[in-house]
Amino acid sequence: MAGAGTFRSLRNYNYRVWAAGALVSNTGTWMQRAAQDWLVLTELTRHNASTVGVVMALQFGPQLLLMPWTGFAADHFDQRRLLVATQATMGVLALVLGLLTVTGLVQLWHVYAFAFLFGCAAAFDAPVRQTFVAELVGDGELSNAIALNSTSFNAARMVGPAVAGIVIASIGTGWAFLLNAASFMAVLGSLAMLRTSELRPNARAHRTKGGMTEGFRYVWSRSDLRAIMIMLFLIGTFGLNFPIFISTMAVSVFHTDARGFGLLSSTMAIGTISGALLAAGRARPRFVSLLLGAAAFGAGCTLAALAPSYWLFAGSLVLIGVAALTVTNTSNAMMQLSTEPRMRGRVMALRLGVALGGTPIGAPIVGWVADNLGPRWALGVGAAAGFAAALVAARAMSARTRRFTANETRA
Repeated sequence: MAGAGTFRSLRNYNYRVWAAGALVSNTGTWMQRAAQDWLVLTELTRHNASTVGVVMALQFGPQLLLMPWTGFAADHFDQRRLLVATQATMGVLALVLGLLTVTGLVQLWHVYAFAFLFGCAAAFDAPVRQTFVAELVGDGELSNAIALNSTSFNAARMVGPAVAGIVIASIGTGWAFLLNAASFMAVLGSLAMLRTSELRPNARAHRTKGGMTEGFRYVWSRSDLRAIMIMLFLIGTFGLNFPIFISTMAVSVFHTDARGFGLLSSTMAIGTISGALLAAGRARPRFVSLLLGAAAFGAGCTLAALAPSYWLFAGSLVLIGVAALTVTNTSNAMMQLSTEPRMRGRVMALRLGVALGGTPIGAPIVGWVADNLGPRWALGVGAAAGFAAALVAARAMSARTRRFTANETRA
């Protein structure tokens, strides 16, 4: 029965169709991410981690730059049609980059440009994709569906980089991009197959003056949401720089090839899948899970920084994966479930903007640390971010306890 509870959202036809298409597309996305890092680090530069940081900054910067408009779009426009537009756009971009790479015409500035364009499309895609889950299953199964979405995303994370490593070693980097372009047909097909009569449309926000800034005011007025945002900023900015951590450790420390690099990314996905399944089994997200997840993230990065061998480093990535998914899934579910439906798109855009939009700040810094002090010191930066986020969670929980005690005393 426990398993039935963990996978209960799959009883819903629309969710099953969506999840199947997303799994294929996510696998392609992780193939592209691994191939992009490998292309920049080994083919277009001489193992320059700072350049990988610049690519990450360009790819995730739009999450912050476009945050008011992406949240506004998610709350005001038809979510299914918006997803079709964003997914088709990303598919076309992957196709063009793949053709440039296969034909040998690709240059570093091409990767910069496509990373930014892909980031712009993803910035509009991410908040609507996350809030669209509520249209598929409703609030009753929302926490479970969010966790299963992460399970699918990270199952793809396990398969995609490993497949990318094989593809790169066998037929070339560009083919990983082309396979990703083809994978978008799966999610577009799933959107076309949904039973629209069974969707549960989220409340649409009315177009009012100041609508784009309303999300900022809403989050700032809530101490619990503020604490979660600070935690996400710390871990997202300085901790979620896995393309830099894994690629530089693989190439500069353990001197492995594309297959070994892909295997490391897939190994971390074992942990992220475990973390997602643990979240799926919980009845409700709790703040203590954020505290434990952040502390475990700091501990995992510390172990990875000190790992003397390839396989011990791989093992530490499993712990990092569990911890990262605990923080991201719990924060996602807590924020969606505690937010008014008409505000969800803007709040999710803020969440993603803070969690991923800090990358333009953190990735170049972490890349510089990896280039000048070594990859192990870069992992130390991630460890510090995890421990700092844990302190934020502990302080927020303490404040909540004091408020509860004060209210009880007055009563």
